[in-house]
Amino acid sequence: MSRQYRRGKREEPSWGIRRVQRKRGTTTSMHSRRVRKPTPRAKGMTEVTPPVEREVPGDIVLQGTAAAVVSACNEESTIDRVLGELEKLPFTDIIVVLNGCTDGTRSTVAKHHPSVTLVNVPDRLGHDVGRAVGARMTQADIVLFVDGDLPIPASDLLPFLHAVDQGTDVALNDLGRHLPPYAQQDSVTRCKAFLNRVLRRPDLGASSLTAVPHALSRRLLDQLGSAVLAVPPKAHAMAILHGMIVAAVHAVDVIKTNRKRTFNVGKGNAMEQLIVGDHAEALTAVFQVAGYSPLGPVPTRVDVAKGRNAQ
Repeated sequence: MSRQYRRGKREEPSWGIRRVQRKRGTTTSMHSRRVRKPTPRAKGMTEVTPPVEREVPGDIVLQGTAAAVVSACNEESTIDRVLGELEKLPFTDIIVVLNGCTDGTRSTVAKHHPSVTLVNVPDRLGHDVGRAVGARMTQADIVLFVDGDLPIPASDLLPFLHAVDQGTDVALNDLGRHLPPYAQQDSVTRCKAFLNRVLRRPDLGASSLTAVPHALSRRLLDQLGSAVLAVPPKAHAMAILHGMIVAAVHAVDVIKTNRKRTFNVGKGNAMEQLIVGDHAEALTAVFQVAGYSPLGPVPTRVDVAKGRNAQ
């Protein structure tokens, strides 16, 4: 292209406009532009799609009545979302147990959720006692338990209601897929799995009434009493020993979303020691009810030596 030709093109009135349009990609003809082709996907690479939130059916029908119990301690920032998800489900009662709250949790619930029943416990007695108190406040056929610091989508709560409505007495959160390998597990997880093995329910893995969400039947609450819920591993063990139908029905990841507090962070923290102690109490109750160790007689040192030498 000669210098004289380029000078003539620049002197045209529309030359500058077309140049800007080409830079912005607004010209009608794009044949003269070089279009970058998309980078081909690497061989064996799987396509990642964003998770799609499941919608809750608008016509949920349960054979029995259902209630939800929420234990809350200073959950002003999350309680509104927790109750918003619960209100999408067919509950006849939603009970919030204020467990030693000193923030605005109570006013938030009263202002935005007037149909919710508030139970104020001035002292901090723990989530477990809060669940026991809440369970006494309802006579519903199905009682779902959640915590005020974990907003869980209604679509992930519905399977627990359906399981109990169809005959399950204890519908547990299936935490198996969310746990690390055994060598990396904490003492609480190992205690849960050990208790299930003692109860001859290794299929439950580390699923336990210690974790939310879970749902219970009216049959269980009437037979064992709501007070037993104050020690969740004990309630878990008694349900199995009394022939209740116990199953891990749905997986909800509450490990990563669990709110970090000063008493539940670090190895050997106060919450960990409390839960380990609850499992020791549960094992004691198992031996008292069964009358013997479900694991069978404990071998003597002589028996162990004979077995080892015989190999």
